[in-house]
Amino acid sequence: MGQTRQVKFDRLLSTLLLLQQRDLVPASELAQRPEVSVRTVYRDVEALSAAGIPVYAERGRYGGIRLLPGFRTDMTGLTTDEARALFVLVGQSAHSDLGLDRALASALRKMMNALPSAHRPAAELTSRRILIAPDRWLAGPQEETDMESLHTAVLTDRRLQVDYRHSGHTTYTRYTIDPYGLVSKAGTWYLIADQKGKPRLLRADRIRQTTVTAEPVQRRTGVELTQAWEDLRQKVEDRTSGIRIVIRVRHSRLDMVQRITAAHILRRLEDEPPDTKGEIWTRLEMVYPVPPAVRQLLQFGTDVEVVKPPEAVRELKRTAERVAKTYTRKLPEHPPKTQTQQQ
Repeated sequence: MGQTRQVKFDRLLSTLLLLQQRDLVPASELAQRPEVSVRTVYRDVEALSAAGIPVYAERGRYGGIRLLPGFRTDMTGLTTDEARALFVLVGQSAHSDLGLDRALASALRKMMNALPSAHRPAAELTSRRILIAPDRWLAGPQEETDMESLHTAVLTDRRLQVDYRHSGHTTYTRYTIDPYGLVSKAGTWYLIADQKGKPRLLRADRIRQTTVTAEPVQRRTGVELTQAWEDLRQKVEDRTSGIRIVIRVRHSRLDMVQRITAAHILRRLEDEPPDTKGEIWTRLEMVYPVPPAVRQLLQFGTDVEVVKPPEAVRELKRTAERVAKTYTRKLPEHPPKTQTQQQ
């Protein structure tokens, strides 16, 4: 009975939306879409009329079903701000990865047609004025990923076998996992899954092969994709452990350093008084997972100086000495004389 009511409701809603878009619709056309009889269409018209919808039938060769001129109803229930929110454009890279870019464009067109006329100008303007690009600047090329297979796999609710390459490794390890779903983070896709009951975060571009097994997934009870992702995200971003360091940054380079090393910055400390050259240096407290990771700071040359702890200073000193020795070997003992020197 409930399913029958839902079918009738969907049919009535579809009829009303179509009548709002067109001046007059033949009863035979309304009957074709849900595959019902013309008699059923007229009964639906009576039901709409009884519900207070000003709909009526015009008999005759050129007749049909019509709404009272000027009548509109907001069947979506959306406010203007809600309609605008739907049309904030997100860069289509994620939809393209899943083969859904055309479907997205089609869905937005249909949604625009379904919006009440009062909401359309704001929604259309928003779609032309606001764009969210989720990819990072200068992200660089990534390994080719078979997103279509992963997309299909996570929708089957079956266990997966994947060959996965960990960071810094060249070989692949086979895992049997229970997937929750896919997450796109800053232009990079991740597969969220359990492996032997423990949460795992797998970069999609490090998966070489995906095999769907016949076994149903065995996820942790009550855990959904959003919770699994949040737990893993917090572990990745947990900065309470590791080596804490204090650095001083030339103030003119502070914005650049903060932008590039944002993931490691804990807090900004005090600004030092101007030095003898009038330059200001700012101190930052940072954290790195292991001492060798502080080598990242060498890219800033003399614009960044590590103050403490001593092990971080020694790590950078050793690395800088090895780099200097490497390039010293590549230089000739006696540089060739220039033409001016030869004369």
